[in-house]
Order: sequence, then structure tokens, then C-alpha cells
Amino acid sequence: MKVVVTGANGQVGRSLVERLEHSDWQWEAHGRDTLDIADEAAVAALLERFRPDVVINAAAYTAVDKAEAEPDAARRGNVEGPAVLARACHAVGCALVHLSTDYVFSGEAERPYVETDPTAPQGVYGRTKLEGEAAIRDACPAHVIVRTAWVFGEHGHNFMKTMLRLAGERDELRVVDDQLGCPTYAGDIADALLRIAERLVAGGEGLYGTYHFAGDKAVTWCGFAREIIARAVEAGMIAKAPRIVGIATHEYPTPAKRPAYSVLDSSRIGAVFGIEPSDWQAALVRILVA
Repeated sequence: MKVVVTGANGQVGRSLVERLEHSDWQWEAHGRDTLDIADEAAVAALLERFRPDVVINAAAYTAVDKAEAEPDAARRGNVEGPAVLARACHAVGCALVHLSTDYVFSGEAERPYVETDPTAPQGVYGRTKLEGEAAIRDACPAHVIVRTAWVFGEHGHNFMKTMLRLAGERDELRVVDDQLGCPTYAGDIADALLRIAERLVAGGEGLYGTYHFAGDKAVTWCGFAREIIARAVEAGMIAKAPRIVGIATHEYPTPAKRPAYSVLDSSRIGAVFGIEPSDWQAALVRILVA
């Protein structure tokens, strides 16, 4: 099997590369430094040369707050780039697996979001990610879109790393406690994307479409922070745990509105691909304690 990974320097991209390095697949991985996914000529040349079976797109503009002031940059990364990839994949006859986000929803639900629920993004980031999904559907029928949420892991910038850093600097952490979501380990996302890619190559008919993949237990950001700190204390990474105080969203204003409810139902991806939700608590133990 031949795979191209884009966004190779991000959280999920780096996890994908780690796994591909121990596989017998033929693969190439490109970050922003070696491939601009919105550059039509560069993308077409790569796919014509390498002729992959699957492209896994983990590239995106993910600066949620900056996107409010940089809509053009967000659109290039989240709409134009995926559209270019989709057209190029369709041209060479390969499948596209694309990573999307819970931010395509309003955050006003009272039960976990399923793939067919109405979308209503509340900010530039979510709107551009939703437009990117539509561009892929229009240009490349052989696609799988995977929406995920609250990504954390060993690589890149994420909430887990921020909490660990602040725990070493402060006696008290004030963390939002009225937004509910599903933390998702980047390594589990990488495993899911690779399993999907393998299934598509084996026979993609009937598998294409949109799926949700996220953590198995919903929690608030404050609850997530408490779990992170508890595991870090067990691992001896923190000598003394700071006091963690739950606060309301309005006490921590941000340029972009965050979904109050961001829980994704991952049952469809399990039924079709046999992929279980991310056990984020076990992942924390592996990262911090093991």
C-alpha cells in the first residue's frame, strides 16, 4: 500500500509518521515546509509522481482564536488546501482521508452529535473546516471525513502540555468547567486513520462518507485538567499538585466562541470499521505514568 500524509509536523501527523516508520507500506509525509496543500501544481506533481493509494490529510489551520483575525489564512488551510487535494486525488484515482472537527457544530446539543446532525459553526475556524468538508465531497467521491475533538498527545501544542507547564509555575489553575467534550489521543486518531486507509484500499465501496471519532468519556476542561494533574503526580512529574478551580466560560473570554457541548457519537465508525472510541484516560497513563 502507498500512502501520502500531509500535515506531518502536527500532533496527528507526527503520530502517523511514527506508525508508518514501523510498517511495510510505501509512504511519504509532508509538512508545510515541503508541501503547500493549496498549491495545485505542487500537489498534482506529487501525486502524479508517487501514485498513492490513499492520501491522509492531517494538515489544517488550527489556531482557533487567530482565525477570527486571519480568515484568509484559515480559508487557505482549511478550504482551498483540502479542495486542491480532493481534485488531485480524484484525478489520479486515489482515496482521500481527511481530518475535521467538532467545531462544525453549534455546541447547543443535549446529546452526542451524530454525523447527520445539522451543522452550525460559530466561528471562522469551524466555518472554514465545514467548507473544506463540502469541497472534498464535491471534488472526490472516494473520501472519508473523520471529525474529532479535543486532541492531545506527546507532540505539538495541546491542553495537556499547557496544564503540565502551568502546574509547574502556579499554585492555582482556573479552568473552564462548563464546556463538555471528549478528549481524543492523537495516537488513537492516527491508528484510526491508518485502519480506514487500509480498509479503503482493500475495497472502499460502501465505506466512503463522514464519521466521528473521539474520546470514550465526556468531561469538562476542568475535569480533564484534574485528570492530567493527578496522573502527572502519580508519575512524579509534579512534586505538588496545584489547586484546580472550575470557572465559567465568561470568566475566560476568547476571540472565538467555543462550543458549550462538543460530545461526538463515535458509534458509526465502530459499526463500519470496527474502531473503538479513544480511551483517553488510558492514553494519559501511557504518556505520563508508563
